[in-house]
Amino acid sequence: MSLKSEIAQEILSFDMDAEIDKICSGIREILSKKVHRRGLVIAMSGGIDSSVSSALCVRAVGPKKVFGLLLPEQDSSSESEDKGRILAEHHGIEYLVHNIAPTLEAIGCYKWRDEAIVATFPEYGEGWKNKIVISGGAEGKINHFQLVVQSPTGEISEKRLGLKEYLQIVAATNYKQRIRKTVEFFHADRLNYAVVGTPNRVEYDQGFFVKNGDGSADLKPIAHLYKTQVYALARHMGLPEVICNAIPTTDTYSMPQGQDEFYYALPYQEMDIALWCYNKGESAAQLAKVLEITEEQAQFIYTDIESKRKTTAPFHWPAILIEKVEL
Repeated sequence: MSLKSEIAQEILSFDMDAEIDKICSGIREILSKKVHRRGLVIAMSGGIDSSVSSALCVRAVGPKKVFGLLLPEQDSSSESEDKGRILAEHHGIEYLVHNIAPTLEAIGCYKWRDEAIVATFPEYGEGWKNKIVISGGAEGKINHFQLVVQSPTGEISEKRLGLKEYLQIVAATNYKQRIRKTVEFFHADRLNYAVVGTPNRVEYDQGFFVKNGDGSADLKPIAHLYKTQVYALARHMGLPEVICNAIPTTDTYSMPQGQDEFYYALPYQEMDIALWCYNKGESAAQLAKVLEITEEQAQFIYTDIESKRKTTAPFHWPAILIEKVEL
């Protein structure tokens, strides 16, 4: 067995029944003793993280106290809504489909995004698709972003994004997560429920979320679990095969986009291993042996982990006070 397989197996060598019991007990305690709410609201994208989080919520408080939301918009994959419905019906919970595209259109999400895209690709227009991909960090370079567009005839083009255009596209697309969260909190207030956040450990550690968007929640039940552990729990809890086999995507841009394309230096299985090694204090030389890459490449990955922790740390912070206020 390779070193990579050994570590992957070690990450997965946890007592899943005990973990489920611990999380469910924690959810119930948070509801009754901390946030004092009577149930849980969760947005379900059909992805593995929200699917396992919803399963844990149902296990913790029962299906009658969990309310699901499916929040598509014009760039969402139809598969996401389909999987969300399958999951909600599998759980037997009440759920609502709320298309947020009209709201996003009204506040300028698509207009601001398209304006920045046209600054890079003047020919971009109706019927075109787009996504952003990351480059550089894993090679020891400064991370930069490429804009990829697809014409209505299927031709794909790619250019490096300028900083202004990159920031404007990301700011516009962040509207999507923030509007979704607004809808979640509306229903939480309406039902006197708590809002569930669904980041896994790598997302939480590396700041792969939008502040006051998908990063906002009353509780985050799987933030301590690596992505591969989340997949293992999905199968252990008997979730539908279409969910268990879901490939991680951002489901934010109109072109298909993997999370490793947009944010991480590695595919999720290897990102789990890299972060696990980093957290265990393993050297870059050891990571290089595990992933069968050069020591220089391994050090680049560690540097990228540290950089993302540093630059996204404010995403975790509450508002900063000038003077401490005693409560």
